[in-house]
Order: sequence, then structure tokens, then C-alpha cells
Amino acid sequence: MTCDEAQKLLDAYVDGELDWSSKLAIESHLQGCRTCSSVLASLKLLVSALQRGALRFKAPQHLRSVVLSGIERANPAILHSFAGWRWAGFAASIVVIVAMSWLVAAWTMKPSVQTELIGNIVSSHVRSLMADHLTDVTSSDTHNVKPWFSAKLDYSPPARDLSAQGFPLLGGRMDYLQNRPVAALVYRRNQHFINLFVWPANESTLESRLLVRGYNLIHWEKSGMTYWLVSDLNPEELGECAGLLKE
Repeated sequence: MTCDEAQKLLDAYVDGELDWSSKLAIESHLQGCRTCSSVLASLKLLVSALQRGALRFKAPQHLRSVVLSGIERANPAILHSFAGWRWAGFAASIVVIVAMSWLVAAWTMKPSVQTELIGNIVSSHVRSLMADHLTDVTSSDTHNVKPWFSAKLDYSPPARDLSAQGFPLLGGRMDYLQNRPVAALVYRRNQHFINLFVWPANESTLESRLLVRGYNLIHWEKSGMTYWLVSDLNPEELGECAGLLKE
């Protein structure tokens, strides 16, 4: 399957409308294609955004005056050709058109921002392995790790040692995402390293699971914090780690 063929089917794949043979073919292609995986991640984020928010919102107070000024500059006679409810209906229609255009533009922009963030998270994970810089503070004792972060950040990330469950805490380090320093907690499962990025949440989002460039990611939010778990560990075991961290 080529990239062109795969991308034509991604919408149907996300909506669960493909037959089994097509689904298996596209999933096989996605395993080895970074470009199509990124496109799929954007589609999933867009679907998530549309599902969690209402499409109705109150337009800013200044929007009416902006619309009227634009009409008057284009043709002053129009303002005097409508009266009463006719003018109100006409103006309301224009406001709706402008507002919907604004809303569509906002939804269109959002996945790009999220896709960039996801790419940065994966890149940070890879850099930590390549540069042999997994941790700035090396300890499985949360009483050492949490104070180390507290002295360097304006928040205290939750740090749990999961050694008893097979995911020992190795320590933590400072990283940089979304234009701010963030905490990166490092866990291990056998020979696989796991990065958990944590910072205060700006908005409420649904849990998501992604495969990007061969790495599995799990994202969730809890108690005002956003979490991104990333590793080359298989999705089942990474999901087990996520479940333990959420407890």
C-alpha cells in the first residue's frame, strides 16, 4: 500500500468504516510510515477535539460593530435598506457566518499545534536515549526525586516508584516542552526505557493512545496535570504502566 492509497482511507479508518482486510493493510503500512502516522495522529486529535466541545459559543461584543463598519464601508446604502426584524436577521446571519468561519479556523489550527507537541515529545524521548542523558537526578526514592523537581519548577510532579509492579523508577530530569520547563520521570520495563512527561494542564482533554515513528504514546490528565507516557515498549505493557500511574 502506498502513502496516497493509505491517506485516502485514513478518514474511514478513524471512523471504523473499513473492512478487515483494508484495516489490516493500512495498519501494516502505518507501522513503517512516519508520514501517514503523523497524518493519522492529526485526524484523531481533531476527532477528539470535536467530540469534547460544543460548537456553540458567544461571539465577542465587538464583533457586531466590526461587521457593521465593514458593511458601511462597502455600501452605506445597505444599512438604510433594512429595518426592524429584517435588519436583525440579516446582521445575525452575517455574524453566524463570520463566527463559524472563525470556529472552523480554530479547529483547523489546533491539530497542527498538537501534532507538533507530539513530535517534540517523541524527539525528547529519543534524545534522552541517544545522548545517554536519561536522568539529572538518579534515584528510585520519591523523597529524593520530588524535592529535586520542586526546587527547579513552579509545580511538584507526582513521582511514584513502581518497582514492585515491574516498572522501577530510575529518576528524573528537566526537559522543555510547550515553551516551558517540564518534568520528565524515567521508568524501565526490562530493557525498555519509559519517559513520563508531566506539567500543569492548560485545558481538559480526553485520554489518547498513539503510535508515532514506532513509539507508543499514552496521554491523560488528572488533578490539573497533563501526562504523556512514551516508549518503544509494546502498547499492552505501556498501558499497564499508565494504569498504575493513574491510581
